Amino acid sequence: MNYNKVTEDMIANLQNIVGSRNVIADQEKLETYAGDEVPEVEWKHLPEVVVKPENVRQVSEVLKLANRELIPVTPRGAGTGLAGGAVPMIGGIVLSLEKMNRILEIDHGNLFMVVEPGVTTGDVQRRAQEEGYLYAGDPCSADSSFIGGNVATNAGGNKAIKYGTTTKHIYGLDVVLATGEIITLGGKCVKDVTGYDLVHLMVGSEGTLGVVTKIYLKLLPKPRYNSVLLVPFADMQTAINVVPKIMTNLGVIPTSIEFMDNLCIKSAESFLERKLPYNDAGAYIIIEVEAYSDAQLESDCENIGGICYENGGLEVFMGNDKASQDKIWKPRRILAEALRVTSPVYCMEDIVVPISNIPKLLAAIEQISKKYAIKVPCFGHAGDGNVHATILKEDLDDATWHEVKEKVLEEMYSVTYAYEGKLSGEHGIGAKRKKAMAKFMNPVELKIIASIKKVLDPNLILNPDKLVELF
Repeated sequence: MNYNKVTEDMIANLQNIVGSRNVIADQEKLETYAGDEVPEVEWKHLPEVVVKPENVRQVSEVLKLANRELIPVTPRGAGTGLAGGAVPMIGGIVLSLEKMNRILEIDHGNLFMVVEPGVTTGDVQRRAQEEGYLYAGDPCSADSSFIGGNVATNAGGNKAIKYGTTTKHIYGLDVVLATGEIITLGGKCVKDVTGYDLVHLMVGSEGTLGVVTKIYLKLLPKPRYNSVLLVPFADMQTAINVVPKIMTNLGVIPTSIEFMDNLCIKSAESFLERKLPYNDAGAYIIIEVEAYSDAQLESDCENIGGICYENGGLEVFMGNDKASQDKIWKPRRILAEALRVTSPVYCMEDIVVPISNIPKLLAAIEQISKKYAIKVPCFGHAGDGNVHATILKEDLDDATWHEVKEKVLEEMYSVTYAYEGKLSGEHGIGAKRKKAMAKFMNPVELKIIASIKKVLDPNLILNPDKLVELF
């Protein structure tokens, strides 16, 4: 596809649409928008201009201009993604939604919160709690990621095992199409089979089909009681083997079951500058349980603790108040930052398999890391099969790093698919995994995705060079 460059006349037109204060063309300031949280330089690229609309009308006018002039547009939230999804890989306009950051409505009668895409997920969670409700989406990046980015990637997070990924909480979206048309999909109806489910086509589409400008979030009654359990195990396989037993033997659906291996424990300990319990353990399992009665919570925690002890748990630490729960959760929540300190260049993967296949997948990853003599710490969401296997560069030279990394990824993806898995559970495909998706996904699926893209974005201006190869 031959796109046009952004000219001075176009910049002037953009300034007329959103105001000069909301257009950035200065080279130094553009650097901020050249990448996301992927550390490797190959997944960074400067935009030609950054535009910050403040309302849906401005978004529409920017897209009309870009579509008419054949300028690529990369929608962007907070830039906390881990797949290069918000990176303008072929230049053009970055459409930053950071100024569309209002909570528009709390609908008590229907249990909905209506928000703009630039609200942080943490602010959504806190506002829901203030109103006596629960917003169950809970990515570890909640305090920095935007809810619009969660929608774009169908973010998962710590509570997906019980409450599902972001898509489960989205009932309506206002979307601006590539042509500038504004459409409301869904709304506040809990049931709706009026035509195709276009709401959830948009969720997870990574900004390739439209720009989300308003989000209808479902709120839930807030559970009255919760506890968090930390259980160290001597080795990873013993730890991970207990997860299917918790899920199938007790009749309890925990809110979260997270895991981190010893490399992650050591990285977190160094980053936090405090000693963690059983820091020589092979792995931690973190389990959160919610209930609507104190007696039920006590019973569930006792049963889960018992099954952990019976299956190799070294001790069960319990957090029943916010301070002790935060202390347990902190090492898990800061892991991405901690690993970045351990190795400033790394490759964090997002593979996912059925939960019963996690033990086999982790054993295979351990063998791959030994084969190539490279560290691959693993952590993630054990309760839903989502593993963040993170390849560390450390002191390897650049040439060796790229050679080894590609071999490790090839084998890791292959075993993931051998165990009925997929490339991404929550981070998305973006630019980073586009080639892998072309290799591992069924060609018919790829054709369907490409066909949908071409119908909704005929000039292919929205987030090009992501997900699938179209030109």
